[in-house]
Amino acid sequence: MGELFAPLGEQCERCSAASMGVFVSLGEQCERCSAASMGVFASLGEQCERCSFNGCAVQLGIPDIIHNHKKPISLPDLVSSLQLPPSKINALHRLMSLLTHLGFFATTKLDPNHGDQKGYVLTPTTSRFLIKSELPNLSPFVRATVDPVMVAPWQFLVDWFRGNEETTFETAHGVGIWEFYDKNSKFNNLFNEGMASDSRMMGLVIRNCEAVFGGLNSLVDVGGGTGIIAQIISEAFPSIKFIVFDLPHVVENLPEGKNLNYVEGDTFQSFPSADAIFFKCVLHNWSDEDCVKILKRCREAIQSREGGKVIIIDIVVDGDKDEHDITETKLVCDIFMMVLATGRERSEKEWEKIFLEAGFSHYKITPSFGLRSLIEVYP
Repeated sequence: MGELFAPLGEQCERCSAASMGVFVSLGEQCERCSAASMGVFASLGEQCERCSFNGCAVQLGIPDIIHNHKKPISLPDLVSSLQLPPSKINALHRLMSLLTHLGFFATTKLDPNHGDQKGYVLTPTTSRFLIKSELPNLSPFVRATVDPVMVAPWQFLVDWFRGNEETTFETAHGVGIWEFYDKNSKFNNLFNEGMASDSRMMGLVIRNCEAVFGGLNSLVDVGGGTGIIAQIISEAFPSIKFIVFDLPHVVENLPEGKNLNYVEGDTFQSFPSADAIFFKCVLHNWSDEDCVKILKRCREAIQSREGGKVIIIDIVVDGDKDEHDITETKLVCDIFMMVLATGRERSEKEWEKIFLEAGFSHYKITPSFGLRSLIEVYP
């Protein structure tokens, strides 16, 4: 998706997950961010139904209500603040019991006047990152991934396996995901807001990435949308000149900055020249063949063979080294890509094959705290 992360029903939000698990040993902030990402996404369920429960809580605004209450909130006060019918108090109690058990919320004793009665509070590594009024937060991402548009394709898997459409999304909606976005501005905006919220999480740790971005004079952010990531990196590395490269309808009329320009184009044709070409959760949307085509154009655009590179933030599946739950989540993400687009999540060997076919000589993978890795690919 043109950043473009990530996933309810059978789908599971775990997919675009672990926003800040992209760098290693970046300190306490990065650990907190990675834990938050895994809490919001991977923890959304070993059972995928958890995603819908968490999505319900976000859409109701429960994290915001608890946050604004400034102290533990009782069940009756929560029902009142949410303006729910009194008859729903038992149902809300059951929902909160599950979400508390899963770690999205916690309980603690109310003040002494309430005896042993407990109230709900936020958890520092999960629900606190779902507060709409706080930045960064992953609330828009959750709302996008539990939207009926994203959920519906999972009900058509059997039909898709027996049919000829490229993706389950096309089976469900009659058109592919990119065409659907072009024709449905409301959902397109919802999805872009979700991806932007995922990208903003990078701001917590990007300043620690001197080894990755230091020394670059120019960088092209492919599928960079409104330029959120470029702006974040620019704040940490102001000497870099940034070009956000995306489709015409995405970048038109966007205000340019001192070191930030927007260029429209086609990733299969050519890229603006730069020291580095940057992809965040873009290549997993495309088939191996399409990735090779895109990366060949990248190699042509890299200005310097010494120091020039492609920077990729994406999932690397490693069933041998990853913990079981992390591998499971990455494989769910792979199915998610199969359902929505024509891409996939890849192992290191699968990434290597693509890089070599595109004419690159070597690469370096930095494993993440969460689901994603940072990959530097050299001509």
